[in-house]
Amino acid sequence: MRWLGLSILLVVATLAWATQECKNKPTCSQCIQTPNCMWCGKPGNFTNENGKGLSRCIKRTDELATEWRAQCGSLYIDEPGNYFENIVNNNLTAAGVLAGGSASGSGMSISGSSSEEAVVQIKPQRVQMRLRVQEAYNMQVTFRQAEDYPVDLYYLMDLSKSMEDDKESLSKLGVQLADEMQKITRNFKLGFGSFVDKVVMPYVSTVPERLLHPCTNCTAPYGFRNALPLTTNATAFAYEVQEAPVSGNLDAPEGGFDAIMQAIVCQDQIRWRSEARRLLVFSTDAGFHYAGDGKLGGIVKPNDGECHLNNKGEYTHSTLQDYPSVSQINQVAKQHKMNLIFAVTQEQSSVYSRLSQMIEGSGQGELTANSSNVVELVKAEYNKITSKVELKDNATAPVNIRYFSKCKDGTEKETSVCQGLKVGDQVEFRIEVTVEKCPEKREDWRQLIGIYPVGLRENLTIDLTMLCDCQCERPGDPGYIIGAEQCNYHGTYQCGVCKCDDGFFGSNCECGSNTPWATGDYDDSSCRETNSSAICSGRGTCTCGECKCNERDHSEEIVSGKFCECTNFLCDRHNGLLCSGPDHGECVCNECKCKPGWTGEACNCEDSESNCVNPDTGDICSNQGKCECNQCKCYETADGRYSGKWCEDCPTCKGKCIAYKACVQCQVFETGEFNIEECKANCTTFNSTPVPVAEVENEGERLCTFFDENDCRFTFVYGYDENKEPIVRVQQTLECPPKLDILGIVLGVIGAIVAVGLALLIMWKVLTTIHDRREFARFEKERMMAKWDTGENPIYKQATSTFKNPMYGGGK
Repeated sequence: MRWLGLSILLVVATLAWATQECKNKPTCSQCIQTPNCMWCGKPGNFTNENGKGLSRCIKRTDELATEWRAQCGSLYIDEPGNYFENIVNNNLTAAGVLAGGSASGSGMSISGSSSEEAVVQIKPQRVQMRLRVQEAYNMQVTFRQAEDYPVDLYYLMDLSKSMEDDKESLSKLGVQLADEMQKITRNFKLGFGSFVDKVVMPYVSTVPERLLHPCTNCTAPYGFRNALPLTTNATAFAYEVQEAPVSGNLDAPEGGFDAIMQAIVCQDQIRWRSEARRLLVFSTDAGFHYAGDGKLGGIVKPNDGECHLNNKGEYTHSTLQDYPSVSQINQVAKQHKMNLIFAVTQEQSSVYSRLSQMIEGSGQGELTANSSNVVELVKAEYNKITSKVELKDNATAPVNIRYFSKCKDGTEKETSVCQGLKVGDQVEFRIEVTVEKCPEKREDWRQLIGIYPVGLRENLTIDLTMLCDCQCERPGDPGYIIGAEQCNYHGTYQCGVCKCDDGFFGSNCECGSNTPWATGDYDDSSCRETNSSAICSGRGTCTCGECKCNERDHSEEIVSGKFCECTNFLCDRHNGLLCSGPDHGECVCNECKCKPGWTGEACNCEDSESNCVNPDTGDICSNQGKCECNQCKCYETADGRYSGKWCEDCPTCKGKCIAYKACVQCQVFETGEFNIEECKANCTTFNSTPVPVAEVENEGERLCTFFDENDCRFTFVYGYDENKEPIVRVQQTLECPPKLDILGIVLGVIGAIVAVGLALLIMWKVLTTIHDRREFARFEKERMMAKWDTGENPIYKQATSTFKNPMYGGGK
């Protein structure tokens, strides 16, 4: 309920603020610059039927709006609304309608009619808007890519020596490139240009011989050359590529940025068509020089972004101007709706990939070593560009434009990009235009804003007028009177109110030359309570040195005081009620004045201490706290904060857990120090209530846990009811430790020892058996390999006997 009350209060406060925001606007222009406000310019005093003054600026949805309109009259109400009108709203080009010309079908030339029909891919084309500040207007924009939309493709090639093999491939594939593009659109033109670098040191060698022949079979270096303006003759393209000589330079980067700038800005020389998708294919195997690099060659003049081609198509300011910057390239690409395709080798792919992210409408593809895949690359990048539509605008502050679209998935989301489109696919965009605030300069109140698909010259033009003032504030209007009698001849009467001349003040310019405030910077200290206070506390106006307090929408709400410092509605609230309601108190000068029996800043506290008295001791908050709003606020000590309804539990005490322990045991479990008769006699102050789980549920309750004589744990919670009687909830189940089977444990241990012993004996027996068998097998193996008779001992030698006759002399 508390949160509900706060939410209601917040909504009411928001609505009240929005309403008051209108009523605080003193002029018609300030009124209509506030969302949903309207102004009454009725001459004279503007009052209701009872003579009470009405605010000239009021919210359209105000509860008094009906009465306000009736009293003002429709003739004097200034309530401008957003206005929208389609100025040019031609239908989109139907599918199958050619954008001028037809294909010859020969494959060697590309037909294109000189009388091109206008192609419409975005609708509407021009609208007019008049918008109020902070009141958004939504409009629908449709885009559909037309079939056979004209395409101009200019191939800009690096012709340094390292690109010689690439030139050969391109000359052979020129006709094939034209044929492939004709399959996409039959209104196609092709052009060719080449570049090397600035002809100064250290970019190229200035040795006379090297200037003529920087390398073998090379021509003299140059900056940029327009070899072939856009044409339908594919054979001429192949011929120009074939005949274009290569050249050479010293450093690795090339002068490609010079060439890109000239290829874009030289519209007439390149022969770019106004109604065509413009593709500039930039082919190289090296990096690029950019703004600032020209200083190495003594060239300090910045690039001017202008066309400097002579009648031979050569760039004449190569040695006079620095290279363009990335931002310059991006700017001219956006201005001339150019789609750049960077066709580079693998080594330079990462560099040009990052560059393409910085240039609107550009893409990047990877060439093979000799550019043999150039046709597939250009075709793939073209399909990537045309399968995506991205809307952008040139709106500046304070105009904010947001884009929403369902694209092709059917779910609307905030996006200005739709992808995966094919020729003929139609997408709808919802564009939300908002004027955030009125510019200071009146000439900025009207702007022309362009919304365009990236890479296309078509666009939607918004002629926007910001509604920042009222007609009756303009000289010549009947409601505009200079030196009017209503303003005591010291101001201009406009839209029913006075705009005072310098040195005069007041609602009717009554404060001025005959008062102490004759100068323009009059002293308003008499309307301030302190030097740092707002004039009339921000709730009134200072008129001739006195505060005139604002009137509130509700007659019950009153602003009063010398400085409008007092109100009867800005006091503290409780549950959404001012001073907790009329039964508790009333709001007097921004503070609650409580009625007897109530206290507190919002009169929401009972003026009593009955709920703070400890029933056991009779002390207020057990002398460990103070009584606020008839509730104990416990003190905090070094050991911790006291707790409990009456602060009866200290941080290091067990409270009444021990006192209630015996009674809880005998009442619920029939155990403990009391038997049944003793329990009835000694435990009369409370009755224990068994519950499945004993938990603290309310503030002031205490959780107690003990173990009985069987080591079983029991838990209970105690607290107090409204009558301060103890309430004890006991967990009905004991938590006892499991019983141990001693005999089973002993037998288990013995059995485990026997089992381990048997296992060890078996393992020993197995191991010895295995060992014996291995030894016997080794013996058998050696016996089988013996080379002697196994029946004899090879070591045994027979004894030899020698007999000699000593008498024998050896004679015959």
